[in-house]
Amino acid sequence: MGPVRVTAIASLTPLEQLDDDPFLVDSRSQHAMCARWAAEHGYVVARQLLVRRLRHDHGALWDGVRPGHDLFVAPSRRVLESALSSVDDFTAECARRGVRVETVGHAEPSYDARMKACVHRRLSMPTAGYDGR
Repeated sequence: MGPVRVTAIASLTPLEQLDDDPFLVDSRSQHAMCARWAAEHGYVVARQLLVRRLRHDHGALWDGVRPGHDLFVAPSRRVLESALSSVDDFTAECARRGVRVETVGHAEPSYDARMKACVHRRLSMPTAGYDGR
């Protein structure tokens, strides 16, 4: 059967929303939060999804998912609400398929001007080789 595989879900939110909602724009921090949660529970993140308003039955969600052996994790319900077209439909589909859904539940980071600038640089210059570090 193998170990539990975790699919981390992050929200694909436009850079234009950085000032209003930096955490939803900062997909790297969302995925990092999921990876920390997985490690704390003895799991490994096998897939990272970066989506916006994705339907609950979209193939990208379910590709290779094994009922009872895989799970989805997102930083919060708020992230799921941005990433998926319907959180309720998604959780119902997970229940129907026998796949767990978890949320990390930790507080979102507070973003100061420097942190927002780093996110902006990373997302606005990906082809220039800048990785945000």
